[in-house]
Amino acid sequence: MTLIEPGMRVTNPAHPEWGVGQVQSVIGHRVTVNFENIGKVLINAALVDLEILD
Repeated sequence: MTLIEPGMRVTNPAHPEWGVGQVQSVIGHRVTVNFENIGKVLINAALVDLEILD
């Protein structure tokens, strides 16, 4: 698993309609991401593989 850190830009491959998101915080497996199309979402990184954008 790649380490996700605040500030990274990510997408959720299961929900491409959410658009690009920026990681706001990471606490254990809990990742808060602010997506451009739906706003802030709390994601369990143990269950969801976020795609990190370069």
